[in-house]
Amino acid sequence: MAGITAYVGFYEICSPKKGELVFISAASGVVDLLQNILGFDDAFNYNEESYLNEAIKRYFPEWIDIYFENVGGKMLDSVLPNIRPHGRNTACRTISQYDEEEPNATHNLMYVIVKKIRMQGFVVFDYFIVEGIEAAPAALVGHFSGRKVGKQVVLVARD
Repeated sequence: MAGITAYVGFYEICSPKKGELVFISAASGVVDLLQNILGFDDAFNYNEESYLNEAIKRYFPEWIDIYFENVGGKMLDSVLPNIRPHGRNTACRTISQYDEEEPNATHNLMYVIVKKIRMQGFVVFDYFIVEGIEAAPAALVGHFSGRKVGKQVVLVARD
């Protein structure tokens, strides 16, 4: 599920272009893995940062082209001012809010407007479903030919 979520959010929604700067919150709890094994340019543990704004500026001194939102709350508030005009933000989780009785409000949404940031949420399950029994053969062929990664669900009828 994590792989298809990353694929959909990154490639289908954000459509990255070569040279763009990408910030993925909560990409992994293991920063060393990201840098030493997976070859990320940089990584930091946001739980170890006292001032998120300063940490983001340290890693993105100019701007962020694409932000993949997984944390929400203070993280989103810190990122929005640092996204370039016409930047993209995809959101699939807000893990910092899961255990909160009253979720933290986002205070910097004005940046979405003034910077014309495209912000789109998604639920990965929407990308697993093919509708109609007539679509089942093509879905099966697509699944086994590599067009679909993971599970393939065919919704036969909504009733």
